[in-house]
Amino acid sequence: MNKQNFDAEMLAILRGHAGARLLLHSCCAPCSSYCLEQVAPYMRTTVLFYNPNLDSAEEYERRKAEEVRFLSETGLADFLDCDYAPEEYLGTVAGLEAEPEGGARCTRCFGLRLRRTAEEAARGGYDFFATTLTVSPLKDAARINGIGFSLEAELGVRYLPSDFKKRGGYLRSVELSREHGLYRQNYCGCKFSKR
Repeated sequence: MNKQNFDAEMLAILRGHAGARLLLHSCCAPCSSYCLEQVAPYMRTTVLFYNPNLDSAEEYERRKAEEVRFLSETGLADFLDCDYAPEEYLGTVAGLEAEPEGGARCTRCFGLRLRRTAEEAARGGYDFFATTLTVSPLKDAARINGIGFSLEAELGVRYLPSDFKKRGGYLRSVELSREHGLYRQNYCGCKFSKR
């Protein structure tokens, strides 16, 4: 059985839709660094910072400030912020607190953040929406892309598939983080991943 090559699909779409508008969900500046390096030369990109999963307002503000600083230094994208709303995340994952990292709780979290991105993209007249989440070697690109495609079918805004960890993406994000002196957290963001 052949695995779907999300990276190749992304490259074909980028090349075929130069100048399109993309709303890119970002979990943090380190993850967005490489992703933006890939998409910004092709699409007019806006970064959406929607991360109600973060375990504290302080962590949220720290990651947001780093994203804003990175974007202002590089000019790779515009920035759109959503308010910190941990109750949205906690309500979404209620009953799944004991799930292992990478399990059903994470799937619900991905769905929450991608849905908001798709909704904002539809409202804002974007051509595509996407997420930086696939740059992490700890996250299942097939699961994340499946959620994205489902939302595309439901909401009518195109999803840009990705597997940003391919072609050395994760390592490049580490390198870019060093180059820009970015705060690089050692956990996904929620209190469950922190433990």
